[in-house]
Amino acid sequence: MRRRTRAQLAAHAAQIQRRLAAEYPDAHCELTYRNPFELAVATILSAQCTDKRVNAVTPDLFARWPDAEALAAAPLEEIESVIRSTGFFRNKARSLQGLARQLVAEHGGEVPRTMEALTVLPGIGRKTANVVLGNAFGINDGIVVDTHVARLARRFGLTRATAPVPIERALLPLFPRESWTQLSHLMIWHGRRTCDARKPRCTQCVLADICPSYAP
Repeated sequence: MRRRTRAQLAAHAAQIQRRLAAEYPDAHCELTYRNPFELAVATILSAQCTDKRVNAVTPDLFARWPDAEALAAAPLEEIESVIRSTGFFRNKARSLQGLARQLVAEHGGEVPRTMEALTVLPGIGRKTANVVLGNAFGINDGIVVDTHVARLARRFGLTRATAPVPIERALLPLFPRESWTQLSHLMIWHGRRTCDARKPRCTQCVLADICPSYAP
């Protein structure tokens, strides 16, 4: 993978973004939610789990406990039972209950709107905070780096970093701030639909001719 100058890398990033935006004009968060609280809960559940499975579980979850106050008072065993199929359900249940209780105790039951306030809540790291800020509040504080974004960022030659925070730091200056949330959706959609982890469909990829990982 050849090294690019900063200007070349920025131009490469811009071309990637333009093509993905044209390919996926409807790209969006595929978790189903109605408010910031539901999105925070759904994103915690999505760890090591598909969005489809999370979306199958959350209707029952939110029917039983529609807000932070209700979830904070719920029996832990009942939360575990409802979310069992998402995997790691015991840890997730503790995170969800801890999140709800802290929201009630410190934020009046509402999800805060800053990275600093979000990332000290149980179950919420920088990735989840970026999901909530960008999608629930329209705040572009950073770029969501999940497994798809991490994989594609390296395959596209945008960074050599392997950990989420360094990857995010490498991506931030390459893209306009107002597009950070949508960029994540574009890369996630491309990762799910074309740039698969094991068998990427390079011959069908709109980026094949500019992707440094494609070897025809």
